Amino acid sequence: MAKVILNRVKAGDLELKEKVVSINRVVKTTKGGRAFSFSALVVVGNENGVVGHGLGKAKEVQEAITKGIEDAKKNLIKVPVMKGTIPHDQLAKDGAAKVLIKPAAHGTGVIAGGSMRAVLESAGITDVLAKSLGSANPHNVVKATVLALAMLREPVTVAKTRRLNLKKVFNG
Repeated sequence: MAKVILNRVKAGDLELKEKVVSINRVVKTTKGGRAFSFSALVVVGNENGVVGHGLGKAKEVQEAITKGIEDAKKNLIKVPVMKGTIPHDQLAKDGAAKVLIKPAAHGTGVIAGGSMRAVLESAGITDVLAKSLGSANPHNVVKATVLALAMLREPVTVAKTRRLNLKKVFNG
């Protein structure tokens, strides 16, 4: 897999919206009975090209969600969004989860499954075709989707790297 350069963003004064992707109840059986705790997978984004994910664990659900939001704010990345879609196809893998995201025409909408949909909508992508090809584990699917979004490159940067003009990048 190619080396990924993450375009990290500071949470600072961004107006972030959070989405809870999954909540997992964990039970630890001890001599004195059962001890319940919760883990929450949360995605945050400003719906304008910035997205992040985080995991929070606590004895109560609301506390776990709050911790997840704080963790997600530490892992924000910038995503190139062009006219509501992504610049090119991208395949990414994390653990056993493999995701494929493709640009779509205006009006298509977000065609994606649950945890991928949360990440793509939080990033502000309105038209995209996405498919989860491997594991359906929400943690790995979210990580793979964020990785795929981080691997996206804007046409301007591709043109500069290859020393071509912008028309040549689009038309070949």
